Amino acid sequence: MNAMTILNGLMKQASGGQSPGGSGGFDVNKMVGGLASQFQGNKGSAGSQSGFDVKSLLGGGALGMMMGSKRGRKMGGTALKYGALAGVGVLAWKAYQNYQTNNQGGQQSTDQQGQPLEQLQGQAQEQRGLEILQAMIMAARADGHIDANERALLTQEIEKLGADDELHTWIQSQFDAPLDANALANKADSPQASREIYVVSAAMIDEQNPMERAWLDQLAQALKLDAGLTAELERQVVAVQ
Repeated sequence: MNAMTILNGLMKQASGGQSPGGSGGFDVNKMVGGLASQFQGNKGSAGSQSGFDVKSLLGGGALGMMMGSKRGRKMGGTALKYGALAGVGVLAWKAYQNYQTNNQGGQQSTDQQGQPLEQLQGQAQEQRGLEILQAMIMAARADGHIDANERALLTQEIEKLGADDELHTWIQSQFDAPLDANALANKADSPQASREIYVVSAAMIDEQNPMERAWLDQLAQALKLDAGLTAELERQVVAVQ
């Protein structure tokens, strides 16, 4: 499966660019440089450094449809969170660093935490990308509003990003599968992966929608993330404006 091809395209949309096509396209690894100050704990807005134009994604495309812009969401706090999708691994890592510092008086060993998405390579990055795509699809389904027509349109938009046959089949299975927070949490291959799954879900849901908020709370419990860490993860998502 070519999960990272699709995730790269969605991240490109989140950063205000066009879907990648042909050669070139958006290289997720470049996000490390663009968000370096976030990763190192320095002050500054990731959005301003990377030139995110989150308004542009509301115009359509796979990401815009998954976010629910077609259902009439207005520009506001929820929409402004979408830029977090373009640097999910870096933001999740920074949240962990902040949480460790604030709650334990200093940084702890990170040997067993796993690497951020943006630093992974090859099959490891592909696997993490698949986990994040699954989280995005489940978050998009959390309000129960994706009907058969919307599913078909969304599938077409995803296929435009270059999904291969195997990934196409997998995506269809994700639309049909029960919304199961535990099943999603079990796919996380490291604590960092768990945090990234939560960050991408928090970026996509509308916390004012009870069904979507309930899904996020279930996911936090399934991922075994305590309240302090989830609060910091959500704070990092909202900070990307």
